[in-house]
Amino acid sequence: MASYSIVYKPSVEKDLRSLPQSTLARVIKQIDMLGDNPISRSSVKLTASKRLYRIRVGDYRVVYGVDQDAKKVTIHYVRHRRDVYR
Repeated sequence: MASYSIVYKPSVEKDLRSLPQSTLARVIKQIDMLGDNPISRSSVKLTASKRLYRIRVGDYRVVYGVDQDAKKVTIHYVRHRRDVYR
Protein backbone atom coordinates (compact mmCIF):
# COMPACT_ATOMS: atom_id res chain seq x y z
CA MET A 1 0.00 0.00 0.00
CA ALA A 2 1.26 3.45 -0.93
CA SER A 3 2.09 5.81 1.89
CA TYR A 4 1.49 8.89 -0.31
CA SER A 5 -1.65 9.56 -2.32
CA ILE A 6 -1.15 10.46 -5.98
CA VAL A 7 -3.19 13.31 -7.45
CA TYR A 8 -3.17 14.25 -11.14
CA LYS A 9 -3.69 17.80 -12.37
CA PRO A 10 -6.40 17.95 -15.08
CA SER A 11 -3.89 18.69 -17.85
CA VAL A 12 -1.98 15.46 -17.19
CA GLU A 13 -4.72 13.40 -18.88
CA LYS A 14 -3.97 15.18 -22.16
CA ASP A 15 -0.24 14.62 -21.66
CA LEU A 16 -0.77 10.89 -21.08
CA ARG A 17 -3.02 10.51 -24.14
CA SER A 18 -0.29 11.95 -26.37
CA LEU A 19 2.33 9.42 -25.23
CA PRO A 20 3.26 6.41 -27.36
CA GLN A 21 1.71 3.17 -26.03
CA SER A 22 5.13 1.65 -25.32
CA THR A 23 6.07 4.60 -23.13
CA LEU A 24 2.70 5.00 -21.42
CA ALA A 25 2.99 1.76 -19.42
CA ARG A 26 6.48 2.68 -18.20
CA VAL A 27 5.35 6.18 -17.17
CA ILE A 28 2.34 4.85 -15.24
CA LYS A 29 4.56 2.32 -13.46
CA GLN A 30 7.01 5.05 -12.40
CA ILE A 31 4.18 7.30 -11.20
CA ASP A 32 2.75 4.44 -9.11
CA MET A 33 6.16 3.93 -7.52
CA LEU A 34 6.13 7.58 -6.39
CA GLY A 35 3.40 6.66 -3.90
CA ASP A 36 5.89 4.53 -1.96
CA ASN A 37 8.95 6.77 -2.23
CA PRO A 38 8.37 10.20 -3.81
CA ILE A 39 11.91 11.44 -3.30
CA SER A 40 14.08 8.59 -4.50
CA ARG A 41 17.60 8.57 -5.88
CA SER A 42 16.27 8.88 -9.42
CA SER A 43 14.30 12.06 -8.66
CA VAL A 44 15.89 15.45 -9.23
CA LYS A 45 14.75 18.61 -7.47
CA LEU A 46 14.01 21.47 -9.85
CA THR A 47 16.05 24.53 -8.91
CA ALA A 48 13.37 27.10 -9.74
CA SER A 49 10.86 25.66 -7.27
CA LYS A 50 10.75 24.64 -3.63
CA ARG A 51 8.56 21.54 -3.99
CA LEU A 52 8.90 20.36 -7.60
CA TYR A 53 10.84 17.28 -8.64
CA ARG A 54 11.24 15.34 -11.84
CA ILE A 55 11.89 11.75 -12.80
CA ARG A 56 13.14 10.54 -16.12
CA VAL A 57 11.34 7.85 -18.10
CA GLY A 58 13.25 7.42 -21.34
CA ASP A 59 12.92 10.66 -23.32
CA TYR A 60 10.01 11.81 -21.16
CA ARG A 61 9.97 13.68 -17.86
CA VAL A 62 7.38 13.48 -15.09
CA VAL A 63 7.27 16.72 -13.09
CA TYR A 64 5.58 16.45 -9.72
CA GLY A 65 5.25 18.17 -6.38
CA VAL A 66 5.47 16.62 -2.94
CA ASP A 67 3.48 17.79 0.08
CA GLN A 68 5.11 16.06 3.05
CA ASP A 69 2.50 17.23 5.57
CA ALA A 70 -0.53 16.00 3.60
CA LYS A 71 1.32 12.88 2.31
CA LYS A 72 0.36 13.84 -1.24
CA VAL A 73 2.18 13.69 -4.59
CA THR A 74 0.73 15.95 -7.29
CA ILE A 75 1.64 15.13 -10.89
CA HIS A 76 1.93 18.43 -12.78
CA TYR A 77 2.81 17.22 -16.26
CA VAL A 78 4.39 14.47 -18.35
CA ARG A 79 6.19 15.72 -21.44
CA HIS A 80 9.03 15.02 -23.82
CA ARG A 81 12.37 16.29 -22.60
CA ARG A 82 12.59 18.95 -25.33
CA ASP A 83 9.28 20.52 -24.21
CA VAL A 84 9.14 19.98 -20.47
CA TYR A 85 10.93 23.09 -19.23
CA ARG A 86 9.37 25.61 -21.64
